[in-house]
Amino acid sequence: MKTQGVLPTLLALVLLGMWSFPSYALPAFARQTGQNCLACHAGGQFPELTPYGRLFKLTGYTMGARAMPLSVMAVLDYTRVRNPKDSTGVKDTVDFHKQGTAIFDVGSVFLAGKITDNLGLFAQATYANYDHQQDNGDWVGHLSPDNTEFRYADRFISPGSDLIVGAFANNNPSMQDVWNSAPAWSYPYVGPTFALGAPASPLLDGGLGQDAVGAGVYAYWNRSLYGELALYKTANGPFGFLHPGDNSGIARIKDGAPYWRLAYTKAFGPHDLMIGTSGLVAEIHENNDVNQPTDRYRDYGLDAQYQYILDPHTVTAHISYIHENVKWGDPLALGYDNASDTLKELKIKGAYVYNATYGASLAYQQTTGSTDAGFFGGPADITGNLSGSPDTTAWIPEVFWTPVQYLRIGAQYWHYTKFSGNSSNYDGFGRSASDNDTLFVYVWGAY
Repeated sequence: MKTQGVLPTLLALVLLGMWSFPSYALPAFARQTGQNCLACHAGGQFPELTPYGRLFKLTGYTMGARAMPLSVMAVLDYTRVRNPKDSTGVKDTVDFHKQGTAIFDVGSVFLAGKITDNLGLFAQATYANYDHQQDNGDWVGHLSPDNTEFRYADRFISPGSDLIVGAFANNNPSMQDVWNSAPAWSYPYVGPTFALGAPASPLLDGGLGQDAVGAGVYAYWNRSLYGELALYKTANGPFGFLHPGDNSGIARIKDGAPYWRLAYTKAFGPHDLMIGTSGLVAEIHENNDVNQPTDRYRDYGLDAQYQYILDPHTVTAHISYIHENVKWGDPLALGYDNASDTLKELKIKGAYVYNATYGASLAYQQTTGSTDAGFFGGPADITGNLSGSPDTTAWIPEVFWTPVQYLRIGAQYWHYTKFSGNSSNYDGFGRSASDNDTLFVYVWGAY
């Protein structure tokens, strides 16, 4: 690995960030409310929300006075994979491009804030500096629509009763959620671009992000009971602007895909607890072709979140479990072994932040499912799957430092104990799960 210039480069990025992101100002929402970032984000660690931050979102991003609605965000990072070579001993430039190099990775621009007393907006567009490769191997950057939501809300308070009701429209199922155990806002909040993740994940965990557009209604009573119901359809036609690129690769949803969410919350002193469940039912046309049969997805989730916030200490813990069953429309034509497959995803994460400045977290992620060589199997290379199993397990310790508001410097280490069904020789060429271990160092700033 080439290390010359890496530390000086990262140090320069840190100093640049400290100069660029002043501590007295928050991005659009903070300018609107006049609050410090600690009011909305637990220990100042965006995007984790505090009770106040959740209330701000539930009331439609409308608290406070209208202000400059623009914000920007950028991530600069460095990635090093333990073994970046393929089975022939040659460095795999597709999976582990920019190995050992500090890069500008992604940047976003936001249009967000209060429109009227009851209507608010959150709209994000993201530039990926390494979006895709051309035929000659050169990487090309691309600006694409990202999470976008309109939200209408009203609040009715009387002695003994506090009711928030609202409606929303967005392009990513669960982005409307206000707890960080929901898929759209779950950990990791930032991660390596050129590294291997789990070989499969449930449709509910990002599978329809920016491919779908939907609308729903919700209610939150006495800060205790939350309920939500939404329906999603393919983001094409007049909604095509919410989907990145052309529509050739977009998931084609038959009819509509209902999504639901229920949660119970309880606050006691500095403690805050949520226990919830959610689900998504969808029929997706195979090969993104409306003339092809549909695959029927049934995703059901359970999740919980705990927070303790009492200056100078902040503790957060999340757990989520998603069970997915997929019944294939034409498994023989697809080359799958089974008529249906299951996938189970477990995520656990705990974090501690001191004085809204110094923090550490530990996350555990496990993916398991049925064995299907036709579906989960892959080529005999770094991404190969000899067993036909999706079973993958990773531990992710992280340390981070927030020297000023809206600037975070952190380091993660992804340690795989199992990958694609095996701890060793998962690809048939002797590659071990731990060969995919990844060090990820980042500088993440917003203004």
